[in-house]
Amino acid sequence: MLNFNKDFLMGFISGTVVGAVGYRLYEQNSGQLQSLIQQAPAMDMASGDGAEPSVEELVAQKERLEDLIAEKQLG
Repeated sequence: MLNFNKDFLMGFISGTVVGAVGYRLYEQNSGQLQSLIQQAPAMDMASGDGAEPSVEELVAQKERLEDLIAEKQLG
């Protein structure tokens, strides 16, 4: 039983230290992370207005994907 408690305590301490170091690194580099997030392109499937894509748009995307898959399988 003592061994279990010792292992648990070591794991808890290790996890706490790793979490603290990770948080410290995040805080130190938060400016860089924010600039990366702002520079990332928006992942809108719609025309950019934030609305849900229509069925026609989804079908067109599906056909383009199927064409790309077929090209990759042949090539």
